[in-house]
Amino acid sequence: MSTSNRLAGRESILTDHTPEQSGDRALRSAMLVALAALFWGLSGGIGAILLAEGWGSFVVSFYRGIVGLLFVLVWLILRPGNSGLAKPRLWFWAAVAGLGVAGNFSFYFLSISEGSVAVAATLMYCAPVFVFLVSFAIGLEQPTPFKCVAIVIVIVGIALLTGIYDVGGSSITWVGVVAGLLSGLSYALFIFGFKFAARNGSPQAALVIAFAVLGIVLIWPASLVQVIAVLGAPEWPMFIALGVLGGGVSFISYIVGLKHTVPTVAAVVAMVEPVTATLFGILLLNESLGGVQFLGMGLILVTVTALSVYSSKSQ
Repeated sequence: MSTSNRLAGRESILTDHTPEQSGDRALRSAMLVALAALFWGLSGGIGAILLAEGWGSFVVSFYRGIVGLLFVLVWLILRPGNSGLAKPRLWFWAAVAGLGVAGNFSFYFLSISEGSVAVAATLMYCAPVFVFLVSFAIGLEQPTPFKCVAIVIVIVGIALLTGIYDVGGSSITWVGVVAGLLSGLSYALFIFGFKFAARNGSPQAALVIAFAVLGIVLIWPASLVQVIAVLGAPEWPMFIALGVLGGGVSFISYIVGLKHTVPTVAAVVAMVEPVTATLFGILLLNESLGGVQFLGMGLILVTVTALSVYSSKSQ
């Protein structure tokens, strides 16, 4: 199986689908995936509020992961079977996933602070495109006309969304653009690590290790002083909400739902996240997008979703 087929998007984390599943189970599972994407979108908005209050992107990312760690740890305690915790390969790949999710959270919130929730969420959604490009470069994937055209369209969409063609005229900084793209690359690393970790143990065990690694990696840049300060700050309920929605319930809902959701459906449902983040930014944070930016966003969302569906069907 090619690298792009393994990593093309969130729908590739778990693949134990059965064609005999009932319609009701498939519907419930798809709703769990949609709920996870909705929570991820809302977490971007909550993070933006905390950033506006003066908290740094690293401390926001730290609490999103640490609160999530508590949830998946309870999940592991309740479902300890076949954890694979005695396998070194589980620890290695879960640690890789932890580095990926740490980068994903941190670069995502940095991109928000330098631009907007809508732009950051859409740039992060480009992760499957980067996987294809890397696969082309190292010879693990053969370019096809469809993939090449799709990648060109996504690049055009990024240019329109971020306004990078208008030097000095865009409200989004280069730091915001680069951070948004790096959040997508980091997410691809998380997918890669988590998929291989899940082959050597349970998903809940892999997530516990991944979130623990996140905490270890981010505690220093987040600053222990700031981490402790959160506990006595008036914004602490928002930090908890961020972790519950963006790191705990969402990951569990997504993984449980994905077991019985066909990849093509998961690829389409994943669009809920950037759409939710965009609506949150426009309706609650007074962010605005021009017509050209909406066009760019539409090109990215539709094309990346089509790539994910195409990759799922070719597996």
